[in-house]
Amino acid sequence: MTSAIYLTTTEPFSGKSIFALGLMNMLASKAERLAYFKPIISGSKKSRDRRLELISKQFNLTQSYEEMYAFTRKNAIKEINNRNEAYLIDSIIEKFNILKDNADFVVVEGTDFTDVNTNVEFDGNITVAKNLGIPAAIILNGADRSTSEIVDLALASANSYLSRGVQVLTLIANKVQPSKLDEVKRRLRYVLPESILVNVIPSHQQLSNPTMGEIMESLGAKLLFGKEFLTNRVDHSIVGAMQLHNFLDRLDQNTLVVTPGDRGDILVGSLQANISRNFGKVAGVIVSGGMYPESTIVKLIEGLETVVPVLQVEDGTFMVVTNVNQIRARIAPNDKDKIALAIRLFDSHVDEKALSERITSFNSTILTPRMFQYQIVRRAKSHKKHIVLPEGNDERILKAADMLLRQEIVELTILGDRDEIRSNISKLNLSMDLDKVNIEDPAISPSFEDYAMTLYELRKNKGLSLATARDLMHDVSYFGTMMVYKGDADGMVSGAIHTTQHTIRPALQFVKTKPGVNTVSSVFFMCLPNRVSVFGDCAVVPNPTTEQLADIAISSAESAQMFGIEPKIAMLSYSSGSSGSGEEVEKVRAATELVKSRRPDLKIEGPIQYDAAVDPVVGKQKLPNSEVAGQASVLIFPDLNTGNNTYKAVQRETGAIAIGPMLQGLNKPVNDLSRGCTVIDIFNTVVITAIQAQES
Repeated sequence: MTSAIYLTTTEPFSGKSIFALGLMNMLASKAERLAYFKPIISGSKKSRDRRLELISKQFNLTQSYEEMYAFTRKNAIKEINNRNEAYLIDSIIEKFNILKDNADFVVVEGTDFTDVNTNVEFDGNITVAKNLGIPAAIILNGADRSTSEIVDLALASANSYLSRGVQVLTLIANKVQPSKLDEVKRRLRYVLPESILVNVIPSHQQLSNPTMGEIMESLGAKLLFGKEFLTNRVDHSIVGAMQLHNFLDRLDQNTLVVTPGDRGDILVGSLQANISRNFGKVAGVIVSGGMYPESTIVKLIEGLETVVPVLQVEDGTFMVVTNVNQIRARIAPNDKDKIALAIRLFDSHVDEKALSERITSFNSTILTPRMFQYQIVRRAKSHKKHIVLPEGNDERILKAADMLLRQEIVELTILGDRDEIRSNISKLNLSMDLDKVNIEDPAISPSFEDYAMTLYELRKNKGLSLATARDLMHDVSYFGTMMVYKGDADGMVSGAIHTTQHTIRPALQFVKTKPGVNTVSSVFFMCLPNRVSVFGDCAVVPNPTTEQLADIAISSAESAQMFGIEPKIAMLSYSSGSSGSGEEVEKVRAATELVKSRRPDLKIEGPIQYDAAVDPVVGKQKLPNSEVAGQASVLIFPDLNTGNNTYKAVQRETGAIAIGPMLQGLNKPVNDLSRGCTVIDIFNTVVITAIQAQES
């Protein structure tokens, strides 16, 4: 069962409150702990978001106001302008997951600001929904639209979400003319996929038109009289600038009168007409121009039993009327009548049973790069491990270490000259707390002699002398690896300066491989726009044999499982199935059969071409009966030449994030960096090393 849903609209004032209130009311009968979350709010810390106030008060939510949002609009725009979109999404994911962990169901509300480019905001809502991994409920504004226009808007909106991998549970056409309900519902059901539940809610005047209280707040008006009637609904507005008898002819039900402050005749006439059986109800009066009614008029009004709201504004009559016409109705937290009406509309026009069934049956298979990175960081934090970074004289290492320590993800030892490292930390203006990091210089370390003697004992049968062991222990790669071997660190990450061979040679010499594993190999976690794939081997084994290729496939599948990715293995080649032949194809075919015999529980296909492995359409055409074709998550390359070039091509051409390489098959985690690595590459590699350490 999904535990959240994303409410989104294509434009402001689509009537989101109606669906939000009704949905929360429905969920309250099924779940004990409800939460409401709005990633980006329109208000500020001083001016609270209206809908959050409404939902929190109506359903007595236990979460604080600050827990109900991640960013104010102002702060979100600042992060976007600074190109910190990743931080923005990560923060939203983190806040959402905190709520999700403490609630049975979370309703998430997207943005619908009035002064933001609609296409940009719409795309942003899709991105957030996708990275939260939750389905969407799309609410359309059907007011003043023909049936064809509603259908076109619905189709375009639904396709935008579906094409980006976000499931749409329901589409709600709101504010539809009552006479069009059946026609709109019929046509929407015809054009939309059956998986999308169609609901149509009619327009309702009481919800569509503002109250005197809303008008007073929007105009910043001063209340002169009639506080108890601020909930009066305004259906029409007229200007009282003509003679009284002509003015009275224009009064209709729920009319707002706008008149200059010196027109006492219009003001008194309006109040009298309101209590007369022969005229429609007057909702209220606005006196304009900054003029206060004459004292005798005020005295007369004060003596009346029933006085509708009388507001005073500084603006002229024309400006007031213009501003009033732009005011949109909202549902206030204390407006019990509107709240009850909204819930009744939902109950009457939304198929609650079908909606509940879709919520219950939803299961997301999408794993976005941001979701993956959030999950691995959270997992690393859950059981902190100690990682050693041998290359403390590299600025990238220090910057990554600063990020890791500030987020309290791991404990760190950095190898190198203490004074040099401290100087570089100061020069880079890093906030690293030196009390929280262990800086170790191998040459003067208290562990140096013990480490050298241990290396000598491990390698003396290979002809290693004690003097050579001491020389090697001055090498940071050997010293860092020995820390891992002795249990003084849980894992090591190196290679920003050193070659792959320099980094992993000590691990191969004395950390050794796990029992039953004959091949040390590597994988990259390729964070593509719509999924995370595992690529192996792209860094270690140049030209694997059949047995090594099978080892790589099994190890890569286990690595995928370790990180929450269901392994569906594609053994890549230049042909698919039985269509081709040749020495290289036969090696892949034999490796595939070897994996099947050793691990019959794994889903595997090979030989298979890359397009047939990842493209559902091509996969179905070439291998229609395969449970891997078109949906492979673990891609095994036939040799290092192919794998290394492919991962770099995919990374450069698609903008994918490549996390790794992660070495697999060793008894304890030691991971290699590319010498062209970025700070984020180092950060991510340390995180996955920490997770490996949790599993070893």
